[in-house]
Amino acid sequence: MRGLRAVMMAIGSVACSVALAQDSGVLNIGNRIEPFVDNYLIDSMNGVSLKMAEPVAREIVLRFDRPWEGRHCGYITVVKDEPMYRLYYRGLGVDGGDGTDAEFTCYAESVDGIRFTKPALGLFEFGGSKDNNIVLAKTAPFSHNFAPFIDTRPGVAAEERYKALAGIEKSGLCLFVSPDGLHWRKFREEPVITKGAFDSQNVGFWSESEQCYVCYFRTWVEGGYSGYRTISRTTSPDLLNWTVPERMTFGDVPMEHLYVNQTGPYFRAPHLYVSLAARFMQGRRVVPAEAAASIGAAPDGTADCSDTVLMTTRGGTRYDRTFMESFVRPGIGLSNWVTRTNYAANGVVPSGNAEMSFYVERDYGLPTACLQRMTLRTDGFASIHAPFSGGECRTKPLEFAGNQLVFNYSTSSSGSIAVEVQNPDGTPVPGYGRADAQELVGDAIERAFVWKDKADVSELVGKPVRLVFIMKDADLYSIRFRE
Repeated sequence: MRGLRAVMMAIGSVACSVALAQDSGVLNIGNRIEPFVDNYLIDSMNGVSLKMAEPVAREIVLRFDRPWEGRHCGYITVVKDEPMYRLYYRGLGVDGGDGTDAEFTCYAESVDGIRFTKPALGLFEFGGSKDNNIVLAKTAPFSHNFAPFIDTRPGVAAEERYKALAGIEKSGLCLFVSPDGLHWRKFREEPVITKGAFDSQNVGFWSESEQCYVCYFRTWVEGGYSGYRTISRTTSPDLLNWTVPERMTFGDVPMEHLYVNQTGPYFRAPHLYVSLAARFMQGRRVVPAEAAASIGAAPDGTADCSDTVLMTTRGGTRYDRTFMESFVRPGIGLSNWVTRTNYAANGVVPSGNAEMSFYVERDYGLPTACLQRMTLRTDGFASIHAPFSGGECRTKPLEFAGNQLVFNYSTSSSGSIAVEVQNPDGTPVPGYGRADAQELVGDAIERAFVWKDKADVSELVGKPVRLVFIMKDADLYSIRFRE
């Protein structure tokens, strides 16, 4: 317990606060990357709109075809630990073995996030052999939903660099630690979080912006297992002492069953937590029961359908459901419309200079169960989108640090983006008006904006300003004031 005691001594009983809560005053964005995935920065839009991206379906990166894996593999986590991508998932080689020693925690790895292998680790025996990729066994019920993360809190002991939360309602969530993500031990026998249903993947991480540990986990709206499946949140200074859980809110939108929440800090903007949640349409049958056998499913395996939705939060107890539409639709083929499929893995990871990847389960409960990679442009969960007819977007008053305003943007050959800097009252700042702005045309992940051969904005640091984006046939994915 040496490492976590050090955490407690360093942090003490300091309450975790929400450092980035929205208010009606000036937003201080410093030199952070701010993706346009919600309305956090936006004051008004005229002729433009927030547009959710369409992820691109790529290759199948993993097939769950080993005897200890089976068609009910799930609760998947992907972490980037330079230079490796590490992937964890539940193996369940028999039907009806949930919460028993028939479940295993399995591991795969990759050097590029595309080609994953299942190493023969030799850690645990299955069927008389240790030639397998099992990293946790015979610890029921914890392999049911084992959810690892890399503890990025400064000063974490090397032997506890990897953490995991796992458990069900009866056991509570217990804490596991590991030096390398392969050799795991339970930190203590007693659970660290006890109030929740936990009948899903329950994810935790160290929040740089909130300066505490955060856990998002499964609860039910009406308590017990009644009403809608939903998400609650608790925080901790030390991973041992947690606040009273609070149920997340979603704004003025219809309630829906949310199965896995897959909430975590975006790797380029860790103050923004991105959730690739599973929307579960209970009782909505698309595959006729009589057709279930033709795709290898039991009749009750086709009684529901599901997809992936995009949500965000910046701390606190509110998700922004800016987009109610599906982020990842099930797609063509009956196998995509069976129960509990199309769930995203926990983790969005960089996979190229201008690309990021996440992963989605396909064909859950079928002999063809597998994991598919999906890609997005870097920062490209959504964008401010302007049609050919053009339009403008004005930000709320903000302050920044840095000497250049850089854009992640894309235009057509006839499109463009320009920016005017205004005082909070809407008057242009001399030298930074639209008449001074040099239009951006092209496509770049990071490009500095220029006003009449001047890109330096350091004279405006510490002064509240608004930005007005003047756009035509273009998308603006994120901005940043760069040092």
